[in-house]
Amino acid sequence: MRLLPLAPVCLAVMLAPAIGLGADKLAPGDHAPAFSLVGSDGKTYQLEDFRDKQVVVLAWFPKAFTGGCTKECISFAEDGAAMRAYGAAYFTASVDPVEKNTKFAKSLETDYPILSDPGGAVARAYGVVDNLRPFPRRWTFLIGTDGKILAIDKAVKCETHATDVAASLEKLGVKKCEELNCGNP
Repeated sequence: MRLLPLAPVCLAVMLAPAIGLGADKLAPGDHAPAFSLVGSDGKTYQLEDFRDKQVVVLAWFPKAFTGGCTKECISFAEDGAAMRAYGAAYFTASVDPVEKNTKFAKSLETDYPILSDPGGAVARAYGVVDNLRPFPRRWTFLIGTDGKILAIDKAVKCETHATDVAASLEKLGVKKCEELNCGNP
């Protein structure tokens, strides 16, 4: 039997699981991967802590102190009230060390924690990094109180991200705090 050379596309498909391609298989309705990450405020945040209490917004960004990431984090800081109106716990996250994200948060005067995943295990579980991409994709996960993914934004607009997330929460039917009488989250 004569073997034919493999076309590059076929080879990539065969090797995809081994090199980490196709890691973005999470979809709305799937259970969000658990996380336990240290924030820029020194506290540890776990997804499980918000179960049956709050919607969670987890916005991955590539690298602290870069242009787009700075704009995205500023949007969350300046317009976070739009997400808080839905009772959301919201975070930005990267694979930068805690110390770097702490300096980044202080430089931007954020009023929310920036989470650090320096080993990249959580980022890998969310499919934002893989063997070919060491820095996270700019994807945002909206996670329901049941721990399931409500939506994934893979087309983030850095400057308007917080208000875009709030609009997504509204479209998804997440009730505002005033409707739930949840006070000031």
